[in-house]
Amino acid sequence: MRAYVGLGSNLGDREATIERAVELLSEADGLQVVAVSGLRETEPWGPVRQPAYLNGAVELETDLPPRTLLDVLLRVERELGRDRSGERWGPRTIDLDLLLYDDLAVDEPGLTVPHPRLHERRFALEPLAELAPDAVVPGLGTVGELLRGPMPRGGQSPSGTDP
Repeated sequence: MRAYVGLGSNLGDREATIERAVELLSEADGLQVVAVSGLRETEPWGPVRQPAYLNGAVELETDLPPRTLLDVLLRVERELGRDRSGERWGPRTIDLDLLLYDDLAVDEPGLTVPHPRLHERRFALEPLAELAPDAVVPGLGTVGELLRGPMPRGGQSPSGTDP
């Protein structure tokens, strides 16, 4: 199965942290990193003053089910110092969002795939389009089509990435 994960960081050595996250994903059982997008800097907005984000995406080949893949992503975040006790859209060392998992639509407590606000977020769509412009976001169209469409509020959440 093919999965796509959004990468984001705005604390510490952002690029090194994202690179380490990709390394940890490549070392995880049941995952193979297929491709990594370029990184781009995005400005945060919202209730918390914070540094700019660095965002990208990674393409994975996996035999893990979506929930197990999410558990791996959360483990990598913890290993890289992610603290989820702060403000919801506050700064973070690393953010790994499961954007797409093949053409599946999953809606379970704590797991929604495709990412529920992917279509609104240019900072997630742009790196994803580098990897898979023709990937289908179930019910919404292809990544490329979504990127060409209108973006609400500048196409960014209050922090640049999700909690």
